[in-house]
Amino acid sequence: MMFIKQPLDEFLGFEYNRIDEDHVQIRLPIQDLFINSAGVVHGGVISSLADVAMSNLIQADENGIQKALTVDLNVSFLKPASGTYLIADAKVDKQGRTLIHSECLIYNDQQELVAKSKGILFRKS
Repeated sequence: MMFIKQPLDEFLGFEYNRIDEDHVQIRLPIQDLFINSAGVVHGGVISSLADVAMSNLIQADENGIQKALTVDLNVSFLKPASGTYLIADAKVDKQGRTLIHSECLIYNDQQELVAKSKGILFRKS
């Protein structure tokens, strides 16, 4: 099963694991570059992690091109994120003909929930 291939994801160092057809986990090793002035992982990095995890719920084509685009993304930050890595646990809530509703929970390396995200994806074809 293919994952989306794009330079930003490679730059961030994502590690992918497809649990099943409707469930994906992505691990993000935390780098110094990701830490904001408050000393925790920048919210934009966490949002990108959630977005990429949910986007990969829909398998990429044979060239690694995504088949769905995010049309709505909501991220709630529950606790400052720190440690050595974050894990995004994304699942499909509901699939329609063109829209896919999904959710993603972000955990730190202590298995503590640090953020929750909901997304709506538009199936391109």
